[in-house]
Amino acid sequence: MKTVAIVPVKRFGGAKQRLGEALGGSARAALAGAMLRDVLAALREVNGLDRVIVVTAEPRAEQLAAELDAGVERDTQESGQSPAAEIGLRRAGELGHGRALLVPGDCPTLDPIEIDALLADHSGVGLVVVPDRHGEGTNALLLRPPDAVPPAFGPGSCARHVEAARRADVPVAVRRLRSLALDVDTPEDLEHLRGAGGPAGAATRAVLEGLPRGEPVG
Repeated sequence: MKTVAIVPVKRFGGAKQRLGEALGGSARAALAGAMLRDVLAALREVNGLDRVIVVTAEPRAEQLAAELDAGVERDTQESGQSPAAEIGLRRAGELGHGRALLVPGDCPTLDPIEIDALLADHSGVGLVVVPDRHGEGTNALLLRPPDAVPPAFGPGSCARHVEAARRADVPVAVRRLRSLALDVDTPEDLEHLRGAGGPAGAATRAVLEGLPRGEPVG
């Protein structure tokens, strides 16, 4: 079955506003770019993926996609993560992909081996929800077919996605993945990532090593 990964990406200049207490604007943009590079590099190593699509209005994200063999769909409206995901899902259907994996661009500990296992273990399930480390948000969705359930990201989205699948009579599973548990949105997430050390990708580690702790910078 042809499978595509879809990565919605905000403009770097407006990304990670909740990190404002810890990082200034240029540092947040650098971190957003580094995390995306690591996510795309990891997805390129997943054997079970046929294609990766970045949905964005950010020129630097488009450049990273080109460097790392990913396609690009323009997010002209910039209405949020769920609408951007829908753009990618529609394109997946047009290209004939039978399954789509929605992945955020801010999970820099992403492990290709875990993604390959996820794709192999859930080939017959209509929706797999991968929660964040708190068990409340959603850090990935695996949809078969790509329009199985409309994405509805945001606070409480894990339960929301499960309920949407049940209402639509779509077989659903919740699968926790260590390497997709942490998305970096808050100063607490940033400190958790710093504490993780080695698991983060090389680009993210390089940015983290250059960021002083304490007062906002950049």
